[in-house]
Amino acid sequence: MKIFSTITLVLLTTLLFGQNPINVKISGQIFNTTADSVHISQYFGSHYVDYLRAPLKKNGENNFEFTLSGALPNPDYYVIRFGMTHLNIVLRNNSDMKIYCDGKNINAFSNIVGSDESKKLNEFIVILSNWNMKKDSAQAIVKQHPEQAEAVNQSISKEYYNFQNARQQLIANNPNSPALIPTLSTFDIEKDFASYETVVNQLVTGFGESPTIKEVYKNYTQLKAKKEAANMFAPGKKATEFKGLRPDGKELKLSDLKGKVVLIDFWASWCGPCRRENPNVIKEYALYEKDGFTVMSVSLDTDKAKWMEAIKADNLSWTNHISDLKGWQSDIAKAYQVQGIPFTVLIDKEGNIIKTNLRGEALHEELKRIFGH
Repeated sequence: MKIFSTITLVLLTTLLFGQNPINVKISGQIFNTTADSVHISQYFGSHYVDYLRAPLKKNGENNFEFTLSGALPNPDYYVIRFGMTHLNIVLRNNSDMKIYCDGKNINAFSNIVGSDESKKLNEFIVILSNWNMKKDSAQAIVKQHPEQAEAVNQSISKEYYNFQNARQQLIANNPNSPALIPTLSTFDIEKDFASYETVVNQLVTGFGESPTIKEVYKNYTQLKAKKEAANMFAPGKKATEFKGLRPDGKELKLSDLKGKVVLIDFWASWCGPCRRENPNVIKEYALYEKDGFTVMSVSLDTDKAKWMEAIKADNLSWTNHISDLKGWQSDIAKAYQVQGIPFTVLIDKEGNIIKTNLRGEALHEELKRIFGH
């Protein structure tokens, strides 16, 4: 099996980042191979770049010994190569490891001594490879026999659960380890960016001198920037302007409140969770109004009388209440992509977003951080 694709795709020539030479030594034995030499290389998907080479010395039938030592350009991900088969290794300065493997199935039958991170890396690559084969097999069966889709999906769901457990165990048991790199491509970045981000940061902490990890981090920062650019609620973004009518019929715009820290609060008289949250908002308003905090309540009501009754009943004493009385068809709610209420957006004095969905103690802690008391 070739080096895992995540590593292959981000692996760069060391010239892109300069060089930080390291000295290494690797020795060991390989059984059942037709190769006559061993190399320390990097694999770039279609070709190898070799750095060190040593002959294989026969030591009994189908048994060969080797010793490799010398300088490499950087601490990084490498492979130990026997002909066109290889094993993944993590090399740092003064790495000294022994490798024992079977050339007929080098990934399934190998033992790495002196580099636990290399050992864990290869163990997970085998797990990942097995999962991918099962997944591909299941997809092929469903494509050929659609009537078996339900049974196949039930079976593969159990396999995926087992794979997820193995991945989580690797991450939990090997914090900041270079062995975590093959997990990166297993995350659905759209749905679970936080897990992907956590692993990237651990890799930077544990192996940040690696050119490969530098490229991983570069790709991550670009991806995060794009994600934040597409997220209208990303911290620091300008809150979308809107306007609406107060109960007295006068117009109020969000920008009218510039200079204050504003909690934009989407609610409605008919919303039980909203009404239960109102006492918390009232408490924070009373505590921080003098410091420049206010609330902009945007109601998704359709009945003006019920809206006004709720304002009075809940003692919502601020004057910044607006509604277009369109309920879920509210133009403001659509502009803010409101999917459920209560929904809040906290913005700073310049109208930039701080955080969303702050309630109760979380809202208090954020206001305490802002105002210092």
